[in-house]
Amino acid sequence: MRKFILAIAAIAVSLASSAQAKVTTKKMKLADFPQKVTKVVLTGNGLHDARLQNAVKANWTISPVEFCTLDEFNASKSNPDYYFLLSVKGQFKKEVEPGLEFLSLVKGGIGASGDENDLFQVVDVPFRAINDHNGREYVVLPALLTIIQDYVTKSIDSDLDGYVGLSNYNINLGKSKGMKIVLAEEDLAADVMPSVREKFFKPDMEVVSADDADDIFLENTPNTLVSFVIAPADAEPNSYCYKLLIDAGTYNLYYFRKHKISRKSGAGFLTEDVKRISASR
Repeated sequence: MRKFILAIAAIAVSLASSAQAKVTTKKMKLADFPQKVTKVVLTGNGLHDARLQNAVKANWTISPVEFCTLDEFNASKSNPDYYFLLSVKGQFKKEVEPGLEFLSLVKGGIGASGDENDLFQVVDVPFRAINDHNGREYVVLPALLTIIQDYVTKSIDSDLDGYVGLSNYNINLGKSKGMKIVLAEEDLAADVMPSVREKFFKPDMEVVSADDADDIFLENTPNTLVSFVIAPADAEPNSYCYKLLIDAGTYNLYYFRKHKISRKSGAGFLTEDVKRISASR
């Protein structure tokens, strides 16, 4: 009987300790974001860094911002007074090598594992293929920066938004009635054949060249959603493709989905995406 009572006592102490443990949610971790400096990490590639700096200066409004080198990032990444926005290569399970580059927002400090490289990850936004820089990524870069900031703002207000991630923006598609949808020809997968377009495309859905889609974006055409696809240059099975619809006028995100590339499902908006978009009209 004594052993049993001691066991119960031990459990009671354990539960009491657990009840006193401090639970820190994503919302709580991000509460200081507007007051902290966000350091944008430059790559050393002069042309890319210049475009990134210009886009950040013109579009980053949520917090104080500075620029730093990769060496400066490594020296200060354990400092919790900073957030960092940097380019990272993403490699998915079963991929032979990384195919995509992401814009990653992290918080400085020592991670839960005690490793200074285990930084708190705020959000990763797909940016471009690693080996195929066609220039479209810089057209939408101001929008991607805006999306990152909007996500942070929502995450500060709600843990649900923070943990669901960018896919939560798909609810915006239902609010897009009355808006025009422009899909770049190169953003459509091979299975979106003429028969699919004829059946599912509504009058307010249009396919244009990539150059025309970029012009619509650059002109900030109001009430117009423009497609943007990020996929590896040589889209092999087990890689992933990301598909976005972004409001050219406001930079709001209306559609965000990804799929695993296979022999059946290539890169780009699939027929199933077209059906979803059409159904929202």
